[in-house]
Amino acid sequence: MRLGRTVVYRIHFTLEDLARTRVAPPAPLMELGAAVRSLQDRGHPVRFGAWRRAAYTRLDPAARMVLDLIPAGGWAPTFLTAFDGGCPQESLERVRAVPRSRIREDLAHVAEWRPVPSWAHNLADDSGLLRQLCDGLEHVHAVLLSPHWAHVVSEAAADRTKRTRQVLAGGMEHLLASLHPRRIRWNPPVLEVAMQSGFDGDLHLEGRGLLLTPSVFGSDAPAIDIDARPQPVVRYPLGQGDSSLPPLLTRPPHPAPPGSRSPVVPLLGQTRAAVLHTIADHPGSSTKELAGLLGISPPSASEHATTLRAAGLVRTVRERNTVLHSPTPLGLALLDTAQYPTRGPEPRGAEQADHDRPGCTVVSPPHRQRAR
Repeated sequence: MRLGRTVVYRIHFTLEDLARTRVAPPAPLMELGAAVRSLQDRGHPVRFGAWRRAAYTRLDPAARMVLDLIPAGGWAPTFLTAFDGGCPQESLERVRAVPRSRIREDLAHVAEWRPVPSWAHNLADDSGLLRQLCDGLEHVHAVLLSPHWAHVVSEAAADRTKRTRQVLAGGMEHLLASLHPRRIRWNPPVLEVAMQSGFDGDLHLEGRGLLLTPSVFGSDAPAIDIDARPQPVVRYPLGQGDSSLPPLLTRPPHPAPPGSRSPVVPLLGQTRAAVLHTIADHPGSSTKELAGLLGISPPSASEHATTLRAAGLVRTVRERNTVLHSPTPLGLALLDTAQYPTRGPEPRGAEQADHDRPGCTVVSPPHRQRAR
């Protein structure tokens, strides 16, 4: 569906709003909501078909409550799909602590637009029922999003770098005009968004600016969180259709255990390994920038990046006359594995030393509902 005469939601900008508009990393709950919707949708079979089939075999009945509240299209309670910062686990914990008044308000607003499941009428007053919903949300996250979170973060980082280049080349208006031409159009000073639900309305930013966030699972439908704080949020889809992004892996790659030998090791000489590390440290780098960072010639950087891309370690996209390189989940997994080189038997006490080593665990407040 193209804009043309389509009913759109209109976001009105001032010069101050343009100056305060920025692109943010994906938010776990918002991306989880997009994944739940995509699971129930039949669109983009090439990209999501295998992922859907695998997910349906792994979901247990606890997921039903979540799917009832976040349908394929239409309104969903914002406390389940809000834009918020932090890691996925922190976001899921915040849902468990959501005020009961917020639950009542969100469900009442949803009921204005579509029927609410009968069991949900008691959600705010039944702590056991709310606990079941939160347990189901964690289960759905573990099946749908957690195995692919590194992929989501990688794709979003590459896109954010691309958007930064667009601002440098043509200003914020160039970024807004190229977000997703099929559904988002910049008609100065108004950003017109064609919602899948046909939602119509006007939002005046009034100096707050707009927060833009890319989405892997929101494959073709923008979403708007008009009451997010400190500024409203627009989630825009990555890519322009099935052919723009590769099929979502059913089983994302995982780092090999310590001591194992990766099948892609023969690809990595010293320079090529340095190229992969540099791309991982600087996602969205151009070939010329890679060459400058590494102190090698641009043709050499291009050759190594091409080999890494052929091996599935690097993804390359074209932005006008420039190609931009970013790591794939496989490339990141290989670098993670490389932290544990093949070695002989551990000396006595090494296992305890590993336990004592400091580390960080990475887990792969609006009041209105998000329109889609």
